[in-house]
Amino acid sequence: MLPREQDLELAAARLVAAASLRGVTLATAESLTGGLLGQLICSVPGASAVYRGGVISYASEVKASVLGVPVGLLASRGAVDPEVAQHMAQGTARVCGADYGVSTTGAAGPEPWDGKPVGRVYLAVAGDGQVFSVERNYAGDRQSIRQQAAHDALVLLSDALEDELSS
Repeated sequence: MLPREQDLELAAARLVAAASLRGVTLATAESLTGGLLGQLICSVPGASAVYRGGVISYASEVKASVLGVPVGLLASRGAVDPEVAQHMAQGTARVCGADYGVSTTGAAGPEPWDGKPVGRVYLAVAGDGQVFSVERNYAGDRQSIRQQAAHDALVLLSDALEDELSS
């Protein structure tokens, strides 16, 4: 289901609040969302206290040279891959000097990409010595897939931060 603009704004506000409460900084690595994730975070008042920045790594060469995704991994599996997403999240945290990184990579369409169907997306979170990724399979057009991925990336990182607070 396509998140409404209000859902996106609330998810971004929740993330900024969780990061502020925890006293950590954030960075984004975006491929298919093309800056939408960073835009949503920056729209929240007070985001400058927790958001260090992001890398829009649309091209595989940028994923490799800036974020440190292994070239061999990109060559063998393509950019739409859970391990690529993990390297992207780790790389953006390192490059931006943040405590946590979150990444998005996937096939937004209209055609499949790297042998992956339209709507296949990988999101990853890196921080606190851990990294994990999740697979999502969205329906809809290109914009809808991008919005769903941005929303879920915000929620995924918020959940990770809130889990850390409660443990």
